[in-house]
Amino acid sequence: MDQFIIQGGSVLDGTIRISGAKNSGLKLMVAGLLGKGPLELSNVPEIADIKTMAELLRHLGMNVVEDAPGQLAISGTPSSVDAPYDIVRKMRASILVLGPLLARMGKARVSLPGGCAIGTRPVDLHLKGFEAMGATITLDGGYIQAEAPKGGLKGAVINLPFASVGATENLVMAATLAQGTTKIVNAAREPEIIDLCNCLNAMGAKVSGGGTGTITVEGVKALHGARYAVMADRIECGTYACAAAITGGDVFLEKGQAADMGAVIDALRATGARVDVEENGFRVRGPAAGRLQGTDLMTEPYPGFPTDMQAQFMAMLAVAEGASMMTETIFENRFMHVPELNRMGANINVQGRSAIIRGVPKLSGASVMATDLRASFSLILAGLVAEGETILSRVYHLDRGYEGVERKLAGAGAAIKRTKGHG
Repeated sequence: MDQFIIQGGSVLDGTIRISGAKNSGLKLMVAGLLGKGPLELSNVPEIADIKTMAELLRHLGMNVVEDAPGQLAISGTPSSVDAPYDIVRKMRASILVLGPLLARMGKARVSLPGGCAIGTRPVDLHLKGFEAMGATITLDGGYIQAEAPKGGLKGAVINLPFASVGATENLVMAATLAQGTTKIVNAAREPEIIDLCNCLNAMGAKVSGGGTGTITVEGVKALHGARYAVMADRIECGTYACAAAITGGDVFLEKGQAADMGAVIDALRATGARVDVEENGFRVRGPAAGRLQGTDLMTEPYPGFPTDMQAQFMAMLAVAEGASMMTETIFENRFMHVPELNRMGANINVQGRSAIIRGVPKLSGASVMATDLRASFSLILAGLVAEGETILSRVYHLDRGYEGVERKLAGAGAAIKRTKGHG
């Protein structure tokens, strides 16, 4: 398996171009199940999860063609409604084929999902929403079997008990072809949901309220093809912003959308990092003088501080001056990177859903192991400032969601290389 070898001490300086968003691109690919014409997507990130989704769509009978790097065309009619465990287990986003298959084909059989082991992430909100639209749901042998009523799904008012991103996306897609109007109350507000709603509308759907707490979908008889560009990845952007700040560097994040990243930019500034919004992106620099400063952060649904940035900020706070507290309210098992950071000399104590971080003047290189997608990058960040060499194994976690990590970091001056390792 591949590993990264990082020599600490480099100060990042240069431009890093932000790729298309993993958490949007996957959902837009799934939307291709709904339309009769080709859905032509551009700015698609070249990452492992995208390849897995393409594999799943092909298994379902869709044509998925890579016209050029970052460009996919999805067309056809599903010939199967069965999403098997051996594909779905690789990625939780696979559950999102359930709504489109149910809406277009009238039935679906989808394995319960896999992906990063960072919490239960229950799918019951998705299923209750489909039941409100008239579907019959049964669980059998680890599979969700869903069947729409005769004549198709029916519009409904669906109140989500909490603002689940996946449930919002699945229900919006299903509602596009349902009879009548569907209203999703307490919908998630993430920018990726706005991107999905805009793409669906380009395909002929009638979706309004994306980005607000109530999304309304007027069902239509059919969707058609469209051309659509995937939004920039705000998590990748925030991650490289942390790399600039932790190394005391100066990095321009090309195509970064500051408007989608208010809570992250506020958190960066709270540590003393300097952030300047410019045309076509924004610039992040380390503090004007001295070390980063500790701060307290709590993960929350958008527009709050994102759980997907928690691990990266923890690496920054590990070398900040003073004490910090990071409270995780979204996933209950998302501090798996803490023991690895502590191996490098960090002083972090987990107490329930909070981590107390006492900043240290320096970290030391060590052999560490990636445990999930975002935790992988927290260890890269620590390695960038650690004294000596850091060897990060199991980087396949990272390849799921970040495009060209070593290329982008090395282009800005980092001493990082990918090699074949034993784990």
